[in-house]
Amino acid sequence: MTANPFTNRVSSLFGPARDVVPVVPSDTVGMANTAIGLYVETGGTVVMTTERGETRTVQVTDFSILPVGVLRVHSTGTTASGIHAMVLA
Repeated sequence: MTANPFTNRVSSLFGPARDVVPVVPSDTVGMANTAIGLYVETGGTVVMTTERGETRTVQVTDFSILPVGVLRVHSTGTTASGIHAMVLA
C-alpha cells in the first residue's frame, strides 16, 4: 500500500487542492464548498461570484486554471464548459 502524503498535512490555500469537483453553473445556488480555484476544460466566458462577494466575468481558453476563490459559477452568461472546482474540503 502506498503512503498517503495528505495524512498529516494541514490544508493550505497554496495548494494542492484535496479534490476536484464538477461545477453545475447556477444563478441561485452556490457551491457546497468555496473553491480555491477553477479548472475549465472548454474555453469561453465564466461568470462567477468571488469569495469577496463580487460578480466577475472572465474569458478563458481551453484547459484554463483560474486561481481565485469562488462561491458560485453563474449559469447566465457562462459559456465555458467542463468547469471543475478545486477544493480543500
